[in-house]
Amino acid sequence: MEPLTSLDQVRVGCKVFVEKSVNPAEPEYRKAEILSIRAVPAEIFQYYVHYCEFNKRLDEWIKPHRIEMDRGIEYPKVKRPRGGAAGVAEGTPGRTPKVPRKTLAGRTPMGRGPSESPSKGTVPKEDDDAAAAETGQTFSKEKEIEKLRTSGSMTQSISEVSRVKNLNRVVIGKHEVEAWYFSPYPAEFAHADTVYLCEFCFSYFISHRQLERHCLHCTLQHPPGNEIYRQDDLSFFEIDGRKQKVYCRNLCLVSKLFLDHKTLYYDVDPFLFYVMTVTDDHGCHVIGYFSKEKESLDNYNLACILTLPQYQRMGFGRTLIAFSYELSKAEGKIGSPEKPLSDLGLLSYRAYWSETLIDKLVRFKGEVSIDELSHMTSFTTQDILHTLQSIDALKYYRGQHIICLNDSVIENYYKALKKKRRNINPQALQWKPPHFSAAELRYI
Repeated sequence: MEPLTSLDQVRVGCKVFVEKSVNPAEPEYRKAEILSIRAVPAEIFQYYVHYCEFNKRLDEWIKPHRIEMDRGIEYPKVKRPRGGAAGVAEGTPGRTPKVPRKTLAGRTPMGRGPSESPSKGTVPKEDDDAAAAETGQTFSKEKEIEKLRTSGSMTQSISEVSRVKNLNRVVIGKHEVEAWYFSPYPAEFAHADTVYLCEFCFSYFISHRQLERHCLHCTLQHPPGNEIYRQDDLSFFEIDGRKQKVYCRNLCLVSKLFLDHKTLYYDVDPFLFYVMTVTDDHGCHVIGYFSKEKESLDNYNLACILTLPQYQRMGFGRTLIAFSYELSKAEGKIGSPEKPLSDLGLLSYRAYWSETLIDKLVRFKGEVSIDELSHMTSFTTQDILHTLQSIDALKYYRGQHIICLNDSVIENYYKALKKKRRNINPQALQWKPPHFSAAELRYI
């Protein structure tokens, strides 16, 4: 690393050591990449940093005094063009870095804001080409729309994911939650200290007074859909994205605050949303949800899943997954979640697949095949094989593969049985698979 003598040397793309510690008496320094720089009233600059080898949810704005000057600075590697001539590294001293379009608050390359329709919020073709030139990738609006129609309302184009978080905290009901990632809320909400959300309709406001005025007129006390499941205080509501566009778009904006690997679109028509709530005297409070394509070419039974942070680590993620497979059983189909999964989603699915398969194997008497397990659980054979490999349950014996559970796996299974969990009761499900006419599916 080169010596760092002045903060004027710090540019977007540089890596420096930043103080990352809650104990001032024992400061800890970690290498971090500078993703953005902004001017702040009464201060010179603030720097948005990503801590190397750490999850993006830890990214944050820091003040200049947290940068360790004595440990130097690392500039981005020099980019050499195809012709062989040496290029200039972006972010080196003396050159002003480009500001990517995708970091602008409240805007994504395919839309301007959640209140605008997809047809009115598209970016002109010349802007698409400019964005593609900046990222070094070929961008095609037509291809992205095709992804929307076939693979979900949230694209998986890495070049479109914004790297800078635009909201700090959100208040949902009685919970104040720190935002993890970028979400394309309107520009006036960018860098607001706190954004206030209605916990029933997820409308968003810049001040608590605005939220109070909204609550005087908001009559919604549960998600605007059909209640298809109720067991004690737990309920599930089915919501058609075509019939409840505003609610579903607001829900997607909230989910994007806590999901990094998906980029939001505003066309929610091709999706059904299954919202899980807990009921008290004040109404049905949203715990989490998953979305599902009305017609999936790849037999996905889930497109996007989220448990709100205030309800995480309580087993609700497992309940959402179990409910998605209960719907698959009611449809008589084999299903799998849309890939790629988020980091927390992948952990939840692996745990659910393992526990369910071990439960079937422990209780089953006699021989069982992978296809029979698939029929019993509605898991795909690929998911079953990957899960059995992850728990080291596939063995090669006398010329063939067999399923064999070791003692530690069985011991952990019986420990898990002692945990108090909310299991899905199939008898409480009041639902028939929806069928859509050709006119209702003409946008797919």
